[in-house]
Amino acid sequence: MTIFNPVWEVEINGVQYADYVLANMTATSGRTNIYEQAQAGYCSLTLYNVSQSLVNININDSVSISLKDSTNTFVPIFGGSVVDVSIEVRSAGNVAINQAINIIALGALSRLQKALYSDALSHAHDGTQINQVLTDLLINNWSEVPAALTWATYTPATEDWANAQNVGLGEIDQPGNYDLAQRTASVIDMYSLVSALATSGLGYIYENAQGQISYADSTHRSSYLAVNGYTEVSAAQAIAPGIKIQTRAGDIRNDVSIKYGQNSASTVYDEDLTSIGIYGRLAQIIYTTLHDQVDAESQAAFYLSLRAYPQAMMQSITFELTNPQLDDADRDSMINIFMGLPLLIDNLPLNMTGGQYSGFVEGWQWSAGYNTVSVTALISPLAFSLLAMKWSDVSVAEHWNTIAGSLTWENATVVA
Repeated sequence: MTIFNPVWEVEINGVQYADYVLANMTATSGRTNIYEQAQAGYCSLTLYNVSQSLVNININDSVSISLKDSTNTFVPIFGGSVVDVSIEVRSAGNVAINQAINIIALGALSRLQKALYSDALSHAHDGTQINQVLTDLLINNWSEVPAALTWATYTPATEDWANAQNVGLGEIDQPGNYDLAQRTASVIDMYSLVSALATSGLGYIYENAQGQISYADSTHRSSYLAVNGYTEVSAAQAIAPGIKIQTRAGDIRNDVSIKYGQNSASTVYDEDLTSIGIYGRLAQIIYTTLHDQVDAESQAAFYLSLRAYPQAMMQSITFELTNPQLDDADRDSMINIFMGLPLLIDNLPLNMTGGQYSGFVEGWQWSAGYNTVSVTALISPLAFSLLAMKWSDVSVAEHWNTIAGSLTWENATVVA
């Protein structure tokens, strides 16, 4: 048994609000299903101010929220910018006035929806094109730096002469794995453009815990899994009500058309006749800017292999981090949750996927109050993100007790 009392660090515009009490917080990140790109993270938090001290919080101020783990280290769990702030009197008396500071913040992806891109893109791989678009917005030139900014605000170890400021660019997998066609100059919002490029590369955009925009290419998850293996957690230590595994006809795709080429002008088509015979024809058109027909055909086969038949999806599982039955290792794993984290959940009821579920985290929600904090994860099936791995690709640190009982010798993981 391990006792855990949450200790928070709230930093707004570089100032730590250590004298304020975090009364409650809700924060969401990632996506609600694997068929979409991630949306901007959202955070609503309330701080109690009993001293009536000056509150210098403004729209667009940066927000960073961290939670201390079992090693006494603060781990970032949300980063974004203030979009709404209010100060409210909660109680008043002869001795003191209690105020609540209510703050709403959005993640970095919200910036893309209000930024335009009008330049052309050269024929290149997915990661290269995405990096070009995001660098235009998130890496400042010296001519873009505010005139009133002082040298004291710069970090010598991270800033260089070539780039004046990094205002939100995270890790971009470059060059990526798919060759994309050139783009002619036209005006489009950056979120739509980057989402389309990521979909074309079978990758995804996401916000990291520091509030930066990043891109994971099509092999990002399999590479991470091969090196690091699964993070193992027990459903016996989760909040039992609400554990939900769902299988839906709406997830099935057995008739796939891939649009590819410049302006998605060409089309390849593939179908699974066996699946069509069982479930009926369930078609989808996927728009990409893939350059080569062979890649379009490969992606059509990929979508069919994963989605021609229904897959069980972990809709939600919640861990209360103050639960003394939760050991430090599992608690720290959930504090460090991120989009694409491979989870192996055991000790489920035997009639729910045989008592074990493996998949990747797609989205999550933090809920916190006074001396309580929980995280709810949405997890997609492993097969939705991976093609077959060979045994030589499996991490040497993997243990046999992490392997699903239904796994065949042919494949190293749960695969399509």
